[in-house]
Amino acid sequence: MIGVGQKFPSYSLEACVSLDKGKEFQKISNEDYAGKWKVVFFWPMDFTFVCPTEIAAFGKLNADFSDRDAQVLGASTDSHFVHHAWRTHHADLKDLPFPMLADTKRELSSALGILDPGAGVAQRAVYVVDPEGIVRFVMVTDLSVGRNPEEVIRVLDALQTDELCPCNWKKGEETIHV
Repeated sequence: MIGVGQKFPSYSLEACVSLDKGKEFQKISNEDYAGKWKVVFFWPMDFTFVCPTEIAAFGKLNADFSDRDAQVLGASTDSHFVHHAWRTHHADLKDLPFPMLADTKRELSSALGILDPGAGVAQRAVYVVDPEGIVRFVMVTDLSVGRNPEEVIRVLDALQTDELCPCNWKKGEETIHV
């Protein structure tokens, strides 16, 4: 599995970016959002039960990520057409403010080492990638356990201080000075 300190793999994937007719899809690559932090999170499958709770939670916090100069990108191994259908039919996903990447060939999830060997889908993973494309945080949970996007923001805040941050540190609190 790609870990902290390693380069995030190159990719170029179709994405569902909107429900507006004629603007639904766009190709997104690792070269997009240059100079920004990226929060790339994966869910196993569309039209499931835990996944929309996480996706909607990341969507609700999108402005907070944006305030930190971070672009959120969601991804699964489903196609961009399936993403579109899910967004169309799930009330919590209709107005998502970030792209849903379609890793249908499983190239990115395989390169990251998060393709679940039993289920054949992406594991529930989240990566925080710095503006130089280096992975600075990774979390992978069991397929049945959702993540906490507020914790991802807390970690992003800590990483952006470029200082030592104690356990449970929150933005605005004192960092450790050695």
